[in-house]
Amino acid sequence: MKKVFLSFGGLLLGTILTYGQANIVPAKAQSQAIVITGATIHVGNGLVIENGYIAFDKGKITAIGSGMAPATPGVQVIDAKGKQVYPGFIAPMTTLGLVEVEEGARGTVDDSETGDLNPNVRSLIAYNTDSKVTPTVRSNGVLLAQPVPSGGLISGQSSVVQLDAWNWEDAAYKKDMAIHLNWPIARAGRGRRQQVALPGAESAADRAQRILDELDKYFVEAKAYAELPKPAVTNLRFEAMKGLFDGSKKLFVIADGSKEIIQAVAFGKKMNVSVVIVGGKESYLVADILKANNVSVIIRETQALPDKDEDDVYLPYKLPKILQDAGVLYGLTGTGFWRQRNLPFEAGQAVSYGLTKEQAVSMITLNNAKILGIDKTTGSLETGKDANLFISGGDALDMISINVQTAFIQGRSINLDNLHKQLYRKFSDKYGLKAN
Repeated sequence: MKKVFLSFGGLLLGTILTYGQANIVPAKAQSQAIVITGATIHVGNGLVIENGYIAFDKGKITAIGSGMAPATPGVQVIDAKGKQVYPGFIAPMTTLGLVEVEEGARGTVDDSETGDLNPNVRSLIAYNTDSKVTPTVRSNGVLLAQPVPSGGLISGQSSVVQLDAWNWEDAAYKKDMAIHLNWPIARAGRGRRQQVALPGAESAADRAQRILDELDKYFVEAKAYAELPKPAVTNLRFEAMKGLFDGSKKLFVIADGSKEIIQAVAFGKKMNVSVVIVGGKESYLVADILKANNVSVIIRETQALPDKDEDDVYLPYKLPKILQDAGVLYGLTGTGFWRQRNLPFEAGQAVSYGLTKEQAVSMITLNNAKILGIDKTTGSLETGKDANLFISGGDALDMISINVQTAFIQGRSINLDNLHKQLYRKFSDKYGLKAN
C-alpha cells in the first residue's frame, strides 16, 4: 500500500502524533524462567484453574496446574493471589495500525487501495508498529490482532501481528493468511436503510448478479493459473490467490444478509476454498448451513442495534449464544481501531444474554485463534504454546473491574503505559490528585 501525505496538515498531525506520547520501547526476549502462582487461571478452552500456577521460559509455556508450582531454582516468581490470568485477547478484522486518525488527516489512513481487484495488496507492510492507538488497546489485554485491508471487491491480504514490535517484520505472527472479499449485496440497503432504485437504473439484484458473474470468472482464471506448474507470465494478483486453492489461506467474506451468506458458502464450496463469514448479522437464520459446511463466523460487534425494525432488540447481544447452541465456530472482532480496546467488554455483553463467562473468554481467545489458524501456538494457556497472557486484578470482561497489571507476549514482559495513562498522571499532578 502507498502512504500518501496529501497536505501539510497531514504531515503536521503526523508529527504531533509522533511526539505526543513518550517512547514505549518493545520488550526484550525473555531471559529468565517465570512462574505465576496463586491465580485464577482462565485457560481459554472453557476450563478454569483455581489457585493455579503457570510457568513459561524462552517464550513458551512449560507447565500449568493447580496448587503449588514445582520448585525450580533461579525462576522468577510472581505472586498473583486474588488475581486472574487470561490468554492474550485476539482482535481479528481490525484497522489497528493502519488508521491513526479516523477522520481528518488522510495521511494517517492507509487501509485501502484504489481498484476493485487487489488480492496482491498486503496490509502487513503498511502496519505501523509506532501507532499511538496500539498501547491503549493492549492495556485492556488485546495482545494480537489481524489488521485488514478494505475497499473494492477483493481488498487484499491480511496477516496476524503481535502488538509489541519494532517494525512490521518483527510484528508478523502469521503472514498473509487470508484474502478479503466484500460480497455484493442483492438488496438496495438493509433494514432501516432500504432504498428505492431510480427509474432506468441498474437494480441492486442485477448489479449483484453482474458482479458475481465477474467474480466467478476471476476465480476460475485464478484457479487455472494456480494449477500451472510454471506460468509463462507472472501474474501477481493470481500469485497472491494461490494460497486459497492449496489451503494455506482462507477467504474472509464480508456478508450480513442470509441470502448473501448462503451465496458465499456455495461459492466457497464450488471453488473448494475455506470461507469465513465476517459480520453475519443474519447468520442465525442459516446456522444449519454454516455448521454443515464447516464455515465459521466472525461477529462484528455485540453492542449494536438490530439491523431490522422487526428484529428482537436484543438480537446483537444474543447472537453469540445462538451460534454457540447451533455448533457454529464463532469469534468476535469488536469495533474499529481505537475502539478495539472495548473488545473484552463486547464479549462480556454476551454473558448477560446466554453465554457463560468462559465461553465469552473463548470467543476472543481460542475461537479467534482457530479461525485465524494460529490455535496451535496461541489462544489458550497450554504447555508448548506461546506465553501470550496477562494478569488482571479483576474480571477482564468487565469495564469497571478490569485492571491489566502485567502482560507477556511470547514471554516478554511488555510495557503497559500509554498516552491515556500519561495524561491522567499529568493532570493528576497538576490538580494535586493521587494517580493510580
